Amino acid sequence: MTVETIDLRLRRAQTLIEALPYIRRFSGHTLVIKLGGAAAAAGNLDEFLQDVVLLRFVGMRPVLVHGGGPEISSWQRRMGMTPRFVNGLRVTDSATMEVVKMVLTGKVGPDLVARIHRLGGSAIGLSGEDGPTLLVRRAQNNGGEDLGLVGEVDQVNVEPVVSILDQGRIPVVASIGLGYDGEAYNVNADAVAAELAVALQATKLILLTDVDGVHDVTGALLSELDAQRADQLIVDGVIAGGMVPKVRAALRALGSVEAAHIIDGRVAHALLLELLTAEGVGTMFAGVARHD
Repeated sequence: MTVETIDLRLRRAQTLIEALPYIRRFSGHTLVIKLGGAAAAAGNLDEFLQDVVLLRFVGMRPVLVHGGGPEISSWQRRMGMTPRFVNGLRVTDSATMEVVKMVLTGKVGPDLVARIHRLGGSAIGLSGEDGPTLLVRRAQNNGGEDLGLVGEVDQVNVEPVVSILDQGRIPVVASIGLGYDGEAYNVNADAVAAELAVALQATKLILLTDVDGVHDVTGALLSELDAQRADQLIVDGVIAGGMVPKVRAALRALGSVEAAHIIDGRVAHALLLELLTAEGVGTMFAGVARHD
């Protein structure tokens, strides 16, 4: 055995030893992880899902929430429809809602479940309609424009999700909710993840996206961010577009989760780097909750 081989093995062993305190810290804890459509298209989806499977096998209880924005838009265009957004939210008429259901529960969700199984894990897919897990009310846009079948989570029934977790499986939740009128509603996946994290009393909320985190007015990456500064950056327009729902979701979860994170899903194994190393990646929002 060469010196180089021995050195490589020692470095690998040291990496595992460094991860041990974090594994011990979070074993048995629930982690809600949101996979964005853009992050899923970044080319390292299997690496991310390997991270999720590993977390399950070392005793953590990951819940995976997914959207599918780019794929929904792609299918809309194929069908002659024009995607429209207001403040980062998709305007959803009845025809668009059919596309949303087809993509999220007919394609994206089953594909994630199948990939997890191929990687040695066990997963069950569901949407907020199942159970129902998510009861929603019609969303009101501050600008006054009707968003259509866009919902805001009003009640969370965690029983279906907890049942899957207690079986040792990974819940894969599509961001669709059931309205009180019996209609299916399109719900922002970041908001779904935040509400599930609060209801499940999760230790962490982790939002994967296709940027490296939240930036300040100079363009510098903010490794940590508190609620007051985040609100001000939104007011000033520094945080804008699709980043606004992500930051609002992180802030919604604070006080219930120990910390919320926005991390770059384009980085291979970003989830493990964020959870099992001291440095982490992306932007962390620190909360006040503590879980034994």
